[in-house]
Amino acid sequence: MALALLAVDPGGLKGLWLRARACPQRDHVTAALDVLPLPRLRLHPGVSDEALYGGVDLAATLANGRTVRNRGVLELPSALVLAMAERCPPGLAVRLGQWLDSVPGVVIALDEGTEDESPPHALTDRLGLFVDLDGLGWQDSAPIRLDPERLARARANLPYVTTPPDALDALARTAAALGIASLRAPLLALAAARAAAALRGADEVGPDDLRRAVELIYAHRALTFPEQDAPEDTPPPPPPPDNPPDPGDDANTPDPENLTLPDEILLEAARAALPADLLARLAMGRAARISKGTSGTGAVRKGNHRGRPLPSRAGQPDSQSRIDPVATLRAAAPWQAVRRALQPDAVGLLIRPSDFRLRKFQESSDRVLIFTVDASGSSALARLAEAKGAVELLLAQAYARRDHVALVAFRGTKAEMLLPPTRSLVQTKRRLAGLPGGGGTPLAAGLQVAMEVANLARGHGMTPTIALLTDGRANIALDGTASRPAAMADAARMARVLLLSGIPAMVIDTATRPQPELRALAAQMGAPWLPLPRADAHRLSAALAGALGV
Repeated sequence: MALALLAVDPGGLKGLWLRARACPQRDHVTAALDVLPLPRLRLHPGVSDEALYGGVDLAATLANGRTVRNRGVLELPSALVLAMAERCPPGLAVRLGQWLDSVPGVVIALDEGTEDESPPHALTDRLGLFVDLDGLGWQDSAPIRLDPERLARARANLPYVTTPPDALDALARTAAALGIASLRAPLLALAAARAAAALRGADEVGPDDLRRAVELIYAHRALTFPEQDAPEDTPPPPPPPDNPPDPGDDANTPDPENLTLPDEILLEAARAALPADLLARLAMGRAARISKGTSGTGAVRKGNHRGRPLPSRAGQPDSQSRIDPVATLRAAAPWQAVRRALQPDAVGLLIRPSDFRLRKFQESSDRVLIFTVDASGSSALARLAEAKGAVELLLAQAYARRDHVALVAFRGTKAEMLLPPTRSLVQTKRRLAGLPGGGGTPLAAGLQVAMEVANLARGHGMTPTIALLTDGRANIALDGTASRPAAMADAARMARVLLLSGIPAMVIDTATRPQPELRALAAQMGAPWLPLPRADAHRLSAALAGALGV
C-alpha cells in the first residue's frame, strides 16, 4: 500500500523511510520501485556536492580545452535511493530536504541501522511513509506486484479528488494528540488520504482513507499517546433511528458535508500500527534522547579516531592532511585557458595554491558511560544491590559496543572515582562488588566528581554520558557539613553547571517513593528523570539501556 500511494502521488508524499537490513524481503520492496513514474538513481551517504549539483568533467575539460560540466542528480525530478541512510550526514540531509521542498522528487531511505541509529530528522520529517520489515520472515514475504494501469488511472484521477471540510482538522487534532509537533505530518497524511481515494477510484476522501493515512504517516512519529479510559460521566450513545437508511444507498460515497470521523477512530488506527516496542522506548526516555540528536555511538566531532571520508575542501596542505589530486585537478581545470594566455611558455597543467583540495575524514569519538552510584545509608542495602546488578548487566552490553565505562560512588562526606574510563569488565565488576554502603548522601560531591571525569574524558576525545542512580535524599554539603538545605542547594548548583557544560545525563530515582526534589534536580540538569521505585536489577538495566542507547 505504501508503494502504491507513493506511485500515485510522489510529489505529495516525498518518499519512503524503509527500515530493514539487506535481505530478500527488502529486495522485494526495492524491486517494486519500478512503478514510480520517475527515473531511479542511487546515492551513497558520502556523495559529493559535485555529484549532487553538477561539477566540472575533468577528462572532457582537459580534452576539449574548455570547461565541460556534468549534470547533477538534483537538477531534475527523480527517485533517489539513499543506501545506508542511517549514516547520512546532517549536511546531506539538509540538501536533500531542500530539494524535496522545491522539486517534486522522491527519496527512498534504506535504513540498515540498529534501534538507536536512524537518518537525520531533517530528512525523515519530510518523508511521508514508513515501513519496518524487522521480524518479517521469508515465508511471510512475496514479490510485490502492482498494476501499472490502475496506478496510471489513479494518478489521472488525483487532481479531481475532493477533501471534506473537517478532514484536515481531524488529522491536525490527531497529530496533536499523538505529540507530533511537525506541521508537515498533517499535510503528508492528507496527501496519503487523497492518494488512497484516487487509488480506489473515488472522487472524495472517505473515513477509510483517513485511517489508512494515519496508519502510514503518524504511527512512527507518535511521541505520546492519550489514555483510552473514558470518563465515568460519558453519556450513552443515542438510540438507533426508527427508520435506518438503506446500506445499499451510497454506502461507499461519504457525504463531505456530513463526514464526522471521531478522533478516537484515528487514534486507534495509529495505535494499531505502532511499532511493537515504541511505547516501551518512550517510557524509558528514549524519545527525549532522540530529540536531543544523540545516538548510541560517540559524537561526530574532534575525536580520538578517524571515521568515514568527507568531501574534499579547499585549504593548504600540512602534516595532518593530504591533497586530493582529483579534486585539485577539477578545481584547476576551468582556469587553464586563462592561465596559459598569461603564461604562454608554461608546460603542463598550471596549478595555483588556491586550487588545492584537501582530503578530509570524519572524526568520531568513543563513548564513556559514567555510572554515578549512591552508596549512602538512605539508599538501603537492597537498593544498592539492585543498582550494582543493573550496572553489571549493562556492562556486557557496553563492552559489546566497545564503550568505555567509569564508576563514581558517593557516600559519607565525599565522592570518589572508583574506576577511570576503561573497557575491562573484570576490573569494573571487582570494584563494583567491593563498593560498601552506608553513611550520608553527598549528592553534590557525586555530581562534581562525575563532571570532572566527564571533562577528563572530553580532553581525551571521548563523548561522556552520566548515569546518576540515587534516591535523592542529599544531606551532606560540598564542604562536608551535615545540612539538608545546604546539600540540596549545592546539588542544584552543580546541576546547573552540568547543564551549562552540555554533558548529557540520565537520572534514575531509586527511592521507594519517587522524590519530587530529584525530579526538579533532573530538570535543572536538563536530563530525563526515570522513577523506578519497585524495579529489580533487570528493569534498571533495561531502563538505562533504553535511555542511554546501550
